[in-house]
Amino acid sequence: TYKCLTEDGLSDSADPPKRPTGRLVMHSMAMFGREFCYAVEAAYVTPVLLSVGLPKSLYSVVWLLSPILGFLLQPVVGSVSDHCRSRWGRRRPYILTLAVMMLFGMALYLNGDTVTAALIANPKKKLIWAISVTMMGVVFFDFAADFIDGPIKAYLFDVCSHQDKEAGLHYHALFTGFGGSLGYLLGAIDWAHLELGRALGTEFQVMFFFSALVLTLCVVIHLCSIPEAPLRDVAKDILPQQAPQDPLLSSDKISEYGSIEKVKNAYVNPELAMQGKKPKNLAEKTQRAMTMKSLLRVLVSMPLHYRCLCISHLIGWTAFLSNMLFFTDFMGQIVYRGNPYSAHNSTEFLIYQRGVEVGCWGLCINSLFSSLYSYLQKLLVSYVGLKGLYFIGYLLFGLGTGFIGLFPNVYSTLVLCSLFGVMSSTLYTVPFNLIAEYHREEEEQRRQALSEGPDSSERGKGVDCAALTSMVQLAQILVGGGLGLLVNTAGSVIVVVITASSVALIGCCFVALFVRYVD
Repeated sequence: TYKCLTEDGLSDSADPPKRPTGRLVMHSMAMFGREFCYAVEAAYVTPVLLSVGLPKSLYSVVWLLSPILGFLLQPVVGSVSDHCRSRWGRRRPYILTLAVMMLFGMALYLNGDTVTAALIANPKKKLIWAISVTMMGVVFFDFAADFIDGPIKAYLFDVCSHQDKEAGLHYHALFTGFGGSLGYLLGAIDWAHLELGRALGTEFQVMFFFSALVLTLCVVIHLCSIPEAPLRDVAKDILPQQAPQDPLLSSDKISEYGSIEKVKNAYVNPELAMQGKKPKNLAEKTQRAMTMKSLLRVLVSMPLHYRCLCISHLIGWTAFLSNMLFFTDFMGQIVYRGNPYSAHNSTEFLIYQRGVEVGCWGLCINSLFSSLYSYLQKLLVSYVGLKGLYFIGYLLFGLGTGFIGLFPNVYSTLVLCSLFGVMSSTLYTVPFNLIAEYHREEEEQRRQALSEGPDSSERGKGVDCAALTSMVQLAQILVGGGLGLLVNTAGSVIVVVITASSVALIGCCFVALFVRYVD
């Protein structure tokens, strides 16, 4: 069966204290830094790959490597963090490690061409090394940036009450939009004609300087935002209770976001804990649970309404990523009619660069409207409901991208970029609101059937988040594997925008007909 962990009778009887607004804002700074770096990558990584000489037939393959790793390892990393016993807490060591990996990846893909040009004289070897180093940097960055979201959310859930979780997620969405806006805004500036650009060499080095500075500051602020108790301290806190009817840790304390643990793996033996010992087979059980097989088993056995929500999320992210990952390249090649393969001092290449810069302005508009729409959703949901919000997000994005593809014009494209923000905000909020509604419905059903005993196959709420967020990686795999073939077949990147529009309109029908909404 596929039941909620709370059916064991677990509850958050001891909620964490209320957190000040300033602390929640500090906690959200990690999302600001992450999205700032994501914006830099979205704006520059395709132009960087093309400028180092990567063949057009291969540039979408770069997007395949990281999501494959993410899809396979995300539930494993989430569960490992659930059992981390560092004195820093369970989540912060992983957040710090992944942030360092993001910095390393950015250093490689934004500076790889410059470094290899300085170290290698042979043109052929220089080309091979420049492409290899840049691709490695993209994979490192994507891997870390995709993974870091899970521990950040789990950190919030671990240390906040239910009301603070809602407020914290609101600030996360708000600062995500602000971070993306600033990243795209800096990417739209022509640094080559400014003193800083001349001092650092190229605009790629300028963006690395700002990205490293912003990410470092934001992560430090985030890690100092709210104290996090080590796992062993949490275990000690529950020992005095030793209530026979509640021998399990709360799901919010042990099995959180991205976790695929079963109930028995959250059990703490009070006698062993008081003796300072651990259950001998706990680590073995944990390793058995933390496998891709567990996630696949959940995806296969989940109820139909959960599966339909995952499919709709997959469709939405496939459409969104198809457009966003290649948008600046689309602006440079289709709207401005530049050529990224021309010599770097040629008119065609300079026109292409200008298109990339204007594309950054469009992505900046997208992020600003994403923040604005995230705020407006609270007002709109009382009128149109979650179904209306879901449908409107997909519909507006599908129509907007379709119009951009059919009539590529600078000014109309920039105006319609606001609809990208509507889709972005929809994908970050509505599916998780539906998950929360499903969980609330299950909780009500549990209260009506208290006489039922626990089920050994129960799972925590985190597995639903893991299943839902894994659709993002699966969408990246589909985009990376399919768009390169489509571009080669069509001979133009305009097919990317048309594909995004078509997939979004299909998703529009799917969310209206197949996704279940709780009354």
